[in-house]
Amino acid sequence: MATVLSLSGSPSATSRTARLLRHLDARLTAQGHDVIPLDIRTLPAAALLGADFSHPAITRATALVEQADGIIVGTPVYKAAYSGLLKSLLDLLPQYALAGKTVLPLATGGTTAHVLAIDYALRPVLSSMGAAHIVQGWFTLDKDITVGPDGGVSVSPGTAEALGQVVDQFSVALGRTAVFAAAG
Repeated sequence: MATVLSLSGSPSATSRTARLLRHLDARLTAQGHDVIPLDIRTLPAAALLGADFSHPAITRATALVEQADGIIVGTPVYKAAYSGLLKSLLDLLPQYALAGKTVLPLATGGTTAHVLAIDYALRPVLSSMGAAHIVQGWFTLDKDITVGPDGGVSVSPGTAEALGQVVDQFSVALGRTAVFAAAG
């Protein structure tokens, strides 16, 4: 199956966004995909903010993007846009780093007022970076994500069902992209 890079753009160590991504990573792994999680907050801030393209952590992150067949981009929404942390990494990637990739944009936030951040803020950037296919994204309200005492995540039933469908569509799209790439 495909290799998926699961990027969390949350600056928080206790992020609902990152935990939701890890929850969805398990679904993709169960479907046979090789999932590589990357919390951008673990990259050196000086390298991100100083645009140090040659820093080993940045070159490793760039290589992970290059090697992936598909990428999940998860971010909390701040001020009606994706996180600055995510932006700092995207700015360091090559212009067409997403060429040939299938991408799933996901966002979390406290209010439905931010639901359009995926389509009006994140999707245009992913498209400009050459993504072959950006599947339907999904916005999840913070209140629909519960973190247990063990750090595990549960998602409200309606949201869980919708997220499951979105992730399954991403998985199917990964398969189509792989067939298309093999034929080309």
